[in-house]
Amino acid sequence: MEKVLFEKKGPVAYVTINRPERLNACDFEAYGRLAQIWREFRDDPVLRVAIMTGAGDRAFCAGSDVKDNYVAKPGQDPPDSPFPVMYDLYKPIIAAINGHANGGGLEQALACDIRVAAEHAQFGLGEVRLGWLPGGGGTQRLPRLIPLGRALQMLYTGNRIGAEEALRLGLVDYVVPMNQLISKCEEIAAEICKSAPLAVSRIKQAALRGLDLPLADGLKLERELYNWLQGTEDAS
Repeated sequence: MEKVLFEKKGPVAYVTINRPERLNACDFEAYGRLAQIWREFRDDPVLRVAIMTGAGDRAFCAGSDVKDNYVAKPGQDPPDSPFPVMYDLYKPIIAAINGHANGGGLEQALACDIRVAAEHAQFGLGEVRLGWLPGGGGTQRLPRLIPLGRALQMLYTGNRIGAEEALRLGLVDYVVPMNQLISKCEEIAAEICKSAPLAVSRIKQAALRGLDLPLADGLKLERELYNWLQGTEDAS
C-alpha cells in the first residue's frame, strides 16, 4: 500500500498521507515520498493548487512515527524531508485537517497556506514530552501565526487544542463539518484557479519572504516582482 497518495484532477493536486492504521504518522519512507511529490507539484505547469489531507477521519497526521522506523537521534533528519521543499514552494497548498494534527503533522499543516479543519480536529506539538523540540518549523511558524504566549504555552507543555480554539487563535482559517471538509477546500482551490498563475505565485513569494524582511526591503521586493509580472503574458 502506498504510504502517500498523489492524484491530479485538472489544475488541482490531491496529496493524502495514507497510513490510517498509524493515524497517518510519517516514517522515513513517507517523508521521502512527500518530498518527491512536492517537487513534482512544483515542477508541473498544469498544477496550480494542492489539497493536502490524511486518509480516514481520525487524523491529518499524528507526526513522526517513533514506533516504526523513524527513530529520532540528535541531529538526524529524514533522508529526504518535505519541509524544505514546502518552504520554498510558491504554489498554494490548502490543508484539509481531518483529525489529529500533532508534531510533524501540525508542522506540515503550518507549512500550508490555508488551513481548513474538521470540527473534531485536534492540534498540538508534543515533542517536548519526549525531550525534543519541534524540528520541522514548529518553533518558528507557530509564534508567527498565533499570539506568542499561546504559542509558547503549546510548545512548552505539548498540550493540544481543539478546532474552535484553533480558529479563534488564527491557527486555522475555517472549521466545517467533516462531510464538508474536502468540498470547502475544493471551493477555495477553484477560486484561486480563477486568478493568474504567475501572479498567485509571486504574491506568495512576496508575502512569505516579506515576513522575514524589514518593511522597506519587503516593499522593494514587492515592486521588483510587480515590475517582473508586467512583462509576462499574465499581465493584461
